[in-house]
Amino acid sequence: MAKKRATPRLSAGEMEVLQMLWQHGPVTLSDAQAKLGREIGYTTIQTRLNRLVEKKLVARSTERPAQYSAAIEPAEVTAGHLDLLVKRTGGGSVVPLVAHLVRDWSLSAEEIAELKQLLAEAERQTKKKS
Repeated sequence: MAKKRATPRLSAGEMEVLQMLWQHGPVTLSDAQAKLGREIGYTTIQTRLNRLVEKKLVARSTERPAQYSAAIEPAEVTAGHLDLLVKRTGGGSVVPLVAHLVRDWSLSAEEIAELKQLLAEAERQTKKKS
């Protein structure tokens, strides 16, 4: 099995740019500024995109004007952030996080059903390993 690549720590602004790229696909700097949907400086967006390129999370084309596109899938970023959250808040155990979400969040019937499915799958995997 291939080793998953560690996702670098991302600022809130970098996450905002990545989410925009996942939603809209490749964009130029001007497009990015328009698609972010709020007043934000051109050079601020340029800096964020360049940092994401340096982190190898965004690809920049060689054409002019350059097109920027996400080079990482949303699930990869989510997994990295959740792994860090579990380590920091639960000491490596997912139980405190899940307990908090179940007790303090209003879960829909669909979310509860999905969680039950995930737990059933985890049980099957655990039995296979034994």
